[in-house]
Amino acid sequence: MSVSKTPHLAQPVDKPILVERLVYILALFLVLLGLVNVTPAIPGWDALWKDLTGNEFFRIRRFPTEWLFPITFFWMMLIVALKHSMWNSWAGKSAMMRRLGLFMDVALIIAAGAISLTYLIEIEAVCLIDVFTGDRERLIAKALQAEIEFAELYGLPAPDSADDPGCATTMGSWLILIMFASVVAFLGYNVKVWGLPLVLVSILIATYTFLTILNWYFFGPEDQNKYLVTILSSEETRSLGASLGFFQDALINQSSGLLGRFINVLLVLVFPYVILGALFGKCAGGQSLIKLAFGATRNLRGGPAHAAVVSSAMFGTITGGPVVNVLSTGVLTIPMMLKRGFSKVFAGGVEAAASSGGAIMPPIMGVAAFIMAALTGVPYREIIIAATLPALFYFFCLFLSVVFQARKQNIEAVGELSDDMKLTREDRLHLMQIFGPVLLVLVLLLTPKDAVGCSWYSIMLGAVVDQSGGSCAITSLPWIIELFQNAAGDASAAGWWAVFFLIILMFLDKEFRAKPMKIFDGLSQAGVTISTLFLMFMAVTVIDVCLNFTGLAKFVAVDVLGFLNSFDVSANSVGFQLFALFLTMLLAVLLGMGMPAVPAYINVALLMGPMLVGLGLATFTAHMFIFYFAVASAITPPVALAAFAAASITKADPMKTGFSAVRSGIVMFTIPFVFALYPEMLLIDKAVINPNDGLFLDGYDGTLNLGWLAYLMLRIAVALYLVSSALASFDRSKLKPLEVFARLALAVLILARPIEIYGVALVASIALVGWHTVRNRDTVPA
Repeated sequence: MSVSKTPHLAQPVDKPILVERLVYILALFLVLLGLVNVTPAIPGWDALWKDLTGNEFFRIRRFPTEWLFPITFFWMMLIVALKHSMWNSWAGKSAMMRRLGLFMDVALIIAAGAISLTYLIEIEAVCLIDVFTGDRERLIAKALQAEIEFAELYGLPAPDSADDPGCATTMGSWLILIMFASVVAFLGYNVKVWGLPLVLVSILIATYTFLTILNWYFFGPEDQNKYLVTILSSEETRSLGASLGFFQDALINQSSGLLGRFINVLLVLVFPYVILGALFGKCAGGQSLIKLAFGATRNLRGGPAHAAVVSSAMFGTITGGPVVNVLSTGVLTIPMMLKRGFSKVFAGGVEAAASSGGAIMPPIMGVAAFIMAALTGVPYREIIIAATLPALFYFFCLFLSVVFQARKQNIEAVGELSDDMKLTREDRLHLMQIFGPVLLVLVLLLTPKDAVGCSWYSIMLGAVVDQSGGSCAITSLPWIIELFQNAAGDASAAGWWAVFFLIILMFLDKEFRAKPMKIFDGLSQAGVTISTLFLMFMAVTVIDVCLNFTGLAKFVAVDVLGFLNSFDVSANSVGFQLFALFLTMLLAVLLGMGMPAVPAYINVALLMGPMLVGLGLATFTAHMFIFYFAVASAITPPVALAAFAAASITKADPMKTGFSAVRSGIVMFTIPFVFALYPEMLLIDKAVINPNDGLFLDGYDGTLNLGWLAYLMLRIAVALYLVSSALASFDRSKLKPLEVFARLALAVLILARPIEIYGVALVASIALVGWHTVRNRDTVPA
């Protein structure tokens, strides 16, 4: 699995072999450490290590985060500095530039080391300086004695442990200097590796935060606009020393610190899926996927264009990266589309649109989906359920665009496959290597933890059931059933077992058995990807920390709602909701230009999420809306990365290819508004929960009305048919401008809420399409 944009790389000279080998080894061991850390709950595994060591608390998995986070962070930044060395990249430039490159490489390593050590010194679970001075042992004993005395006073059992005491010795005011200097180093390196657009927002918000801190420090909070001071204004003493707690929290807070939730998501949730994607890249499954897609669509008019949609959907759910997807499947599907007669612009556009859809296609949707799970608190298994219907409609719309384009260009179905496109025994094995792990992930994620209960099939599976006392309880399970139950519904465990399963399947391939080192190559590549990915996370973490410092997003949300209330307008007004959604769409697309979907989604979610929630949307629905437009930025001109990648293959105009991709993938820009108006199509309760009171939104009670849902799906399908045909200006024959306008207008009206509007529009649409079909029944075959 990859992100939606590859890092910006200069053209370096060849790295010394020693450096390359060092990067390879460091990345490989990072991945091995990460795999051990996310090892799922295997029955007997923890007990084995306790017996071997005699230590009740010793285990070889789920290492303590207070040690894991700083160590792996430094490890990852060391890999980044060696892999993306500025000193090496600028080897052909002036001596001054070369020295600057060396300075930045060293600065990144020193900053990572400083942040890691400071984290260990400041966090109460470690207190590194106290450990060396002996104060740690003394403070723990003192805290335990206080707990014992308290228990004796109230007649409670004497405890044998106490909460971690505060650290006696910390970095003091040096903490502030270290954090500021380190942030500068991280952002500077991000400019080199990921490009300026990603870092620009971070720099602007970090600068704004720094200025507000200076304003508070020199002029105080009195008579100041709330946008010009920070949370430090709550301090009675206006000094940075008295405010160290805020800066300490910005470093070690597990929810919003520099080494907080994003590194936790990366090391626990994302980690196994990045490895899975890297190992998929070492399999020969891409060509086999395309053969399978061609075989399934050979009797359709669109032929290779339909195959591009199918193969990109399947391949994209594995990689999650539009550009990677285009360059992997497009090199095979685009030439075939051109050979069949599709225009260069359309071929590149539909491939870019289909490849971008991989990031929204369950079950493996890319890094941004895992971040959404962390930001919203919605389990990943529910996210893939919620994403199913919108993704199906997206690819349904792509199919329709291909159908209308094939009719427009009078392209006929071929029906027969050439010998080189027929599936061989090796292809079937390669497909097993792809679909096996993906299906395993799907089964594990969708299986609830309580799937094995007190039932007849549980007893048949070997469960020992105790039904005494009028209740039923499972006292023991067979090892394999307990193993399955432990992994059920756990995204991290599902990814780990998928990696394990894929490695076994890879050894069934005789070509792979001849070169087994490809596994280590894939693992090392995953280590480099993970390290580079977290450097990107540092840029968005800076935004997260700064917004918490300034309260900017909350202030904007409060002021917008206050502005609406001044006009006696309900915050839940559909008109204002649509206006806010439109502004959010623009911001997501603008921020997504030239940067991956992950930071685009996080940036907009942090800035605009509170306002959308305040306007009456459920938290999850608001984040899903933002997520879609962050992904859509890959095909949105003028910086349509996926479309430009496709244009490099077709040799067509990149901008025209981008607009063609928007036409083909128009549903990515429309379906978010649909599920914002009709959140029931996301299928989960979290999409209809009011975050302000925890109750269901007006009109919802937590039950799913299947009849209404089916009717809604029909309306959406008709609307997409109208939009796709209108944008192609073709159905069974060329559409006149008036009919194009009528179809677009009816598509909008069909999705309106009042039945008086959508009912009439639906009848009118069916009549319009029926009239067109009857009038042209002999013109173009259906």
